[in-house]
Amino acid sequence: MESFRVPIPRARQIVLTASERRRLKKLAHSRTAPYQQVVRVQIVLDAAHGYSNARIALRQRLHLDTVRLWRGRYADQGIDGLKDRPRTGRPPRFTPIQRAEVTALACQLPAETGVPLSRWSSTDLASEAIGRGITDTISASTVRRILAADVLKPWQYSSWVFIRDPDFATRAARVLDLYQRLWDGQPLAGNEYVISSDEKTSIQARCRCHPTLPPGTARRMRINHEYDRGGSLAYLSAYDVHRAHVIGHCAATTGIVPFMTLVEKVMTAEPYASAKRVFWVVDNGSSHRGKAAADRLAARFPNAVMVHTPVHASWLNQVEIFFSIVQRKGRHTQRLHQS
Repeated sequence: MESFRVPIPRARQIVLTASERRRLKKLAHSRTAPYQQVVRVQIVLDAAHGYSNARIALRQRLHLDTVRLWRGRYADQGIDGLKDRPRTGRPPRFTPIQRAEVTALACQLPAETGVPLSRWSSTDLASEAIGRGITDTISASTVRRILAADVLKPWQYSSWVFIRDPDFATRAARVLDLYQRLWDGQPLAGNEYVISSDEKTSIQARCRCHPTLPPGTARRMRINHEYDRGGSLAYLSAYDVHRAHVIGHCAATTGIVPFMTLVEKVMTAEPYASAKRVFWVVDNGSSHRGKAAADRLAARFPNAVMVHTPVHASWLNQVEIFFSIVQRKGRHTQRLHQS
């Protein structure tokens, strides 16, 4: 009886150009490329060196079939052959119509649907989708993924205000020049200062009902969740733009008196008391609005010059950046206390 021998598959020959070799070596030594891609590149480089599949498998500590697979893929398709082929994955749980209905729901105001909410959350949208029979079950995280995948996101918005100040460019330029230590085109002297000032209203004064317990061995610090409300305060701040120095004052309300109290606190302290000029950049709030406020400041402190931002442009006031930092830190601290 005649016997047949199974032919042994021959290793595919890999010949690299100089540019291909440089590219593959760069990938092989990359610290950011995926690990699987680096392994496949090393297989190709060994194959181009003339090693057999068995020796490559031994060198790279891989199965022989793995070496044979990626060597053959590169021989047929080049560098693109080292990529993973698309996989079908799990069938989608929600139809395109269901996804579109969830998106359409997010585009409606809750009041338009009879829901007593000012805005939707992912949890609210999931509950509403189930209640409307769009789907039997859906999670808040799935709703977030559906909305994130949409190209247009009309449920997200940003606000703006139209510039109504006819002298916006001129007044804004004066403020921006001061930030660069310029006034009327001339540089400020060494004993001239720029103060950015404003008020932050409705800050809640709260105190914990029980004292905080210090941390101990294997025990974190404990902070009681309950607190008493002590009313609200206004925080007035004067920020020295070029010295990065803040002087603050707390008051029960805002107004001319609290603002002038802050001014008194700043202007009677050095180096401002003996300064040649101190420029006060303020917005158009009622505490320091118009020529009357500028005259009142100059009458009390002759070396003080009030400079107003354009109407509806208080964002040009640098103290707003300081207020934003304080507010974010306050929220972070509150979350830590509640966690």
